[in-house]
Formats: sequence, C-alpha cells, structure tokens
Amino acid sequence: MTRTAREISVYGYYHVVQKGCGGQLIFEDADDRIYLIRLLASKCRKYDVNIIAWCLMDNHIHLLLDDEHVHLSDCMHSVTTAYAMYFNAKTGRKGPVFQDRFKSVPILNDDQLLNCVRYIHDNPAKARIGTASLYRWSSFSEYMGYPGICMTECVLGLLGDSQRFFAFSTSGEPNRYCFRDGAHVSDIDALEFAQALLKPYEPHHLKDLPKAVRDNYIRTLKNEGFSIKQIVRLTGIGHCTIQKVKLDQ
Repeated sequence: MTRTAREISVYGYYHVVQKGCGGQLIFEDADDRIYLIRLLASKCRKYDVNIIAWCLMDNHIHLLLDDEHVHLSDCMHSVTTAYAMYFNAKTGRKGPVFQDRFKSVPILNDDQLLNCVRYIHDNPAKARIGTASLYRWSSFSEYMGYPGICMTECVLGLLGDSQRFFAFSTSGEPNRYCFRDGAHVSDIDALEFAQALLKPYEPHHLKDLPKAVRDNYIRTLKNEGFSIKQIVRLTGIGHCTIQKVKLDQ
C-alpha cells in the first residue's frame, strides 16, 4: 500500500501521536515510562528536535515537537525502535510494539499551538484517570516550574508566565482543537469539540432552535467531520433530519 505524504508545517511544529499495536499497552510500570522519557530526551537532542509538550497514556503517547531541521521521521523511528527493543527484551514478547508509523498534524499558528498543548495535557482527564495538573506522566508540571525535557519558553512567552498557563489550561472552556487523523472526529473528542463549535449553545439545545438556525449548526458539525451518528448522539435530533442537511459547497 502506498503511503501518503505527511502534511508539512511551515512553522515546523507537529502534534505527534504514536499508538500501541492493536491498542495494546506500551507501558507495564513506571520504569517503562521513565525509560521512554529518557529516550525522547536523548533522541530529540541528537536529531535537533525540540519537545514542547508530552503526555504518556497507557497505550499511546502524545507529543508536540518543534522540527525546525526536518528530522522528525528519523527521530521518531529511532525512539520507537529503541523502545520496542527494550520493551520486548524486558517482557519476553515478540513482534511490533507500535502500530504502523506515527501520526502527525501540522501546527499552523499560535492559537492552535496553545490549544494543542492544552489538548495534550487534558488527555488523562478525558480518559478519567486524572486531572491535567495532577497527572504524573505529562509535561504539565514542567510549565509550573519543575525541571524536565521540554522547551517551555515559547508557550510561556505567548501566555505570559506559569500562573497564566495554569489559568488557561484549567479554564474549563471547551477546546476547539482536537487531533484529526483525516477528516473524522473521534468520539472521545466529539463532545468538547462540538461544545466549542456551537457556543453559546450546548449540543442538546439544537433541537429546540428555529429550523434555519438548527440546520446551520448541523451543517457546521458535518463540515468539521462529525458523522451523522455522532450528531444524533450529541443532539438528540433524528437521523433523517440530520441527513437532509447539505454540506457547504
């Protein structure tokens, strides 16, 4: 199968996601996570890639990387190869640890950059395993002054300081940014993304709006990659009604 070329960011920033093969766990304990963090630090230093944010989940990792010198693919290949060798040797398992090559989304402006950082740190809360500020395995604490592997200057420069970063990250406002692998919006991101798109309305308010207004909001969701089934679940509006709303040409 022919691989599609990666979309390039003229600014050099990328949101990178690497998943475990078949959704399997890629960490068994804290030592595994520490090993990967050290790998990320050493390999990114070797390939001149700067780490802006990171979060380690049970079966995937999120990274925001600054790839000014276009070494991202070599860097990620080196990280995943080294970690797979370590993990297989430790556990006695065989075969690939990671699923295919990594996915990446180019970051194109400052607003997207800030909301990507927030999105990455919010992953534990979405998975209901911890809040952004208390989760151990992310770069959130680095932005609050603890030493780590990130270059925090860019984000803190945009926001002002650590306290403003904390306020921005914990505001509770719905985040319009989500990781998009193609046009589809994942179920885990659908509600918050919809809330951001439909503000000041909640998704379930749409069924009570005048038809023209309602249809315009449905069109917005469809244009942003929401499936008909997702819109039905979010809004309570019938399948046939949503299907009849045409996309923008």
